[in-house]
Amino acid sequence: MGKKVKEDKKPPPDDVFDAISVESRQAGTVVLMLSSPEEDVQSKACEAIYKFVDKCDENKKQLLDLGAGEALLKLMQSEDRIVRRNACMALGVMTANPDVRKFLRKREESVPAFIQLLAPEEDTVVHEFAALGISNMATEFSSKASIFESGGVDALVKCLSSSDPDVQKNSVEALAQMLLDYQSRAAIRDADGLNPLLEMLKSEFSIIQKLSLLALDRASQDSENRSTLRDLEAMTVLVDFVAHPEWNDLHVMAVMVLSNLLEDLESLELVKETGGLKRLVALITDQVPPEEEPKAGTGKGEKKAGSRAAKKSAKGSKKEESEKDEPPPGEAIIPTLPDVKMCAAKAIARSARSAENRKILHEQEAEKMLIHLLNHESTDVQTAAAQALGIMSENLLSKDSIREWEGLQPLIKLCNSDNGDVKESVTLALANLTTGNSSNCKEVSNLNGTETLIHLLADPRDEAVANTCCVLTNMATEEVLRSEAQGKGIVTALLEPLKSKNTRVQAKSSLAVAAYVCDVDSRSEFRNAGGIENMVQLLHSGNDEVRRNAAWALAVCAVDEPTAIEICKLGGMDLLQEIQVSGTRKNPFAEVALERLLDANLSAKYALTGQLSSTNVIEDGFYDAGQIRPNTKFMSIEDYCKQQLNDKRPVLFINAKADPVTTQSSSTQEMEAKESSKTNVSGKSSRTGREGKGPTSPGRRRTSMIPDDNDRKSKQKEKEEKQREEELQAQLQKEAEALATSENQPFNPPTDSNLLKYLEEVTERILPLATAAEQVRALAQFVADKMGGPIEKGQLPNFSWELPLSQVKFELKSNVIPIGKIKAGIHIHRALLFKALADRIALPCTLTRGEYNRAWNEVMLPETPEQPGGQKFPPRSFIVDLIHQPGGIMRSDSPEAVTYKKL
Repeated sequence: MGKKVKEDKKPPPDDVFDAISVESRQAGTVVLMLSSPEEDVQSKACEAIYKFVDKCDENKKQLLDLGAGEALLKLMQSEDRIVRRNACMALGVMTANPDVRKFLRKREESVPAFIQLLAPEEDTVVHEFAALGISNMATEFSSKASIFESGGVDALVKCLSSSDPDVQKNSVEALAQMLLDYQSRAAIRDADGLNPLLEMLKSEFSIIQKLSLLALDRASQDSENRSTLRDLEAMTVLVDFVAHPEWNDLHVMAVMVLSNLLEDLESLELVKETGGLKRLVALITDQVPPEEEPKAGTGKGEKKAGSRAAKKSAKGSKKEESEKDEPPPGEAIIPTLPDVKMCAAKAIARSARSAENRKILHEQEAEKMLIHLLNHESTDVQTAAAQALGIMSENLLSKDSIREWEGLQPLIKLCNSDNGDVKESVTLALANLTTGNSSNCKEVSNLNGTETLIHLLADPRDEAVANTCCVLTNMATEEVLRSEAQGKGIVTALLEPLKSKNTRVQAKSSLAVAAYVCDVDSRSEFRNAGGIENMVQLLHSGNDEVRRNAAWALAVCAVDEPTAIEICKLGGMDLLQEIQVSGTRKNPFAEVALERLLDANLSAKYALTGQLSSTNVIEDGFYDAGQIRPNTKFMSIEDYCKQQLNDKRPVLFINAKADPVTTQSSSTQEMEAKESSKTNVSGKSSRTGREGKGPTSPGRRRTSMIPDDNDRKSKQKEKEEKQREEELQAQLQKEAEALATSENQPFNPPTDSNLLKYLEEVTERILPLATAAEQVRALAQFVADKMGGPIEKGQLPNFSWELPLSQVKFELKSNVIPIGKIKAGIHIHRALLFKALADRIALPCTLTRGEYNRAWNEVMLPETPEQPGGQKFPPRSFIVDLIHQPGGIMRSDSPEAVTYKKL
């Protein structure tokens, strides 16, 4: 052993304080140590604070209250690397607390201090916690602006290339937060940050892959970023990513990025050329990708499994042995998750919003994938696939392709689903598929879809009902399908949707009613089921589309006279008039409905418009109640007949029918008279027969017959009194029965026997005339003769017509006067009679009401008599003179005609 050498220990200088080790268990003491001028003390204090705040969130708040935030912020800018590192670690962890972030937002130097620590010369640990602090700060938009202005995006992008996964994770998370701001999306493109994000998809850490996909999803919402990603072949990278089954929990996010990229036509064309779209479709539908089909026994799953085994073999023999024990995945395709399929269908739907994109997707047979997804067990997948098919079906070629690829059958099958979202999306797809495509309509019927759709009208889901109404309306364009649906009860089934509170259901069901209630039987069925009342109620709607469609449905229904009368009774005409008067609710559909309604009710049309065209044929039951104001309710002839006699203008009535009540009563009276005559004759004969029997001597007759005559007379009186009482009771009973039957019987309007005679005369004398001009002249003279003859010009005020009219009113005890009862009439009476008679002999003419009891008829006649072989000119309009020179005609624009029409 060597000789020990004595160590030469020099004592410390006298002016140096001896080092001491202090143990502190109070956070406040450690915070005070941050203010120490010694860097070693600062470093250890920061390290202690880091460990303390990393334990729980309450510790972060406690240190902030003790003033640690201000001190740490200063130490982050220290010249000592260790102090900077430890201070950054402590403050970076503290930024997870919202109060700390609020404190830092008030310090302008906080964000630049964090960004400065991302410089390349700093340690990896500093980068990690500085990125963590920025990531936490970027959750508020005010901090995003500060980070962007301080150049934080460029610094974060540079950190993406770090070899430390924690740095990558915090940096990409911070970028994902920043990309919520549109300015950062342009900044990351300028900083060439998109390529590193794509490279990080290959990371072995799933959290980094997830955050990278999130950042790409937000970055790809910018069109220029999508162009850059196309140049970087991002579509291929993402499709390859989806092809890895071990990353199936991230496939949804990858498909979301693809969805953004597929919005651009250029992206679709690129993925079409590279075959990426077909590969994606194969992956989503769990089929072998096209490029891998020729390789027997080496499916997609086998390749992936092989690469996994190669990676794992480098880690140890045990993992390799366990990999060998697993069944070879190449034997079966590994299915993608339902969420991935749903997102893929939504991606197709999103891309298909553009017509050009739909064309490319159709060329790539994207519809096949969507039809395949309809058979998936997940309702979310079914809903997304049906929605995508509905959008794709806006392409005309896609409609036929979906039918040819048997896509309608699963859609109709899903109409019976218990899920409301499925039914809604499926009916929407069917509505688009059947629009303007009769082949699809027929195919739906062949697949027994009509009954299913009718059943759906009672579904509680409003949107599903509205879409179903659209499908049925589209199918109604084919007469065979319309008749089939009517036979299955669609008319009554449409009543329930009409009662819905949803305006879209009301509008679509009204259109369906207009499509199916188009013949006499269906209108009668709809009217008897109470559907007219529901349609009239929809006119009150504040929704423009509902009012328009309801008016159109009423226009279709009003073709039928009974239906038109029902509409008028329910106030439909008044509502349509209100709509037409309104400046905001007025629409052409209401105008058409009102015209149809008035054409079916000529009395109302003449009262409201004062005009009947040559095509408006007056029939029995027409009445002229005079011009009524727009807001006045139009009354029926029954209402006018029930009114008490008044001094108002009489209602002129046209009815050439025999009164059934009068004929019935007269026939019963005749039968009673015959029966009574028979009983009287038989009674006399019986009495005379009894008296003639048993001849007796005169003497005996005198003596024996005196008391018998008295008895016989008294008995006869009793019988007669009894018979009178019975007849009186029978008569009273008959009157009571007649009164009861009259109350139960429908209203019978007054008849006009004189008008019936006029018709017979006109048919016999005027109808056989050769030309229309001769018929007009003869009919005009006939009307004038029946109405008091010609009146000289200027003598009209002296013509007595009011008193005879009042006498007729008094005789009839009614305000309703049949036109044939009038023997002295002026313009309004003669013009109405002329129109009524002309319509019966098919002589076209109009009826127009003027002012001050003026009315006139216009006829279309050739201006010169037609000659055989001569030139033919179009007919002109003439006014028929019924007053001054009956039978004369005047050109409508002549001064004589103007004078005739005015007072």
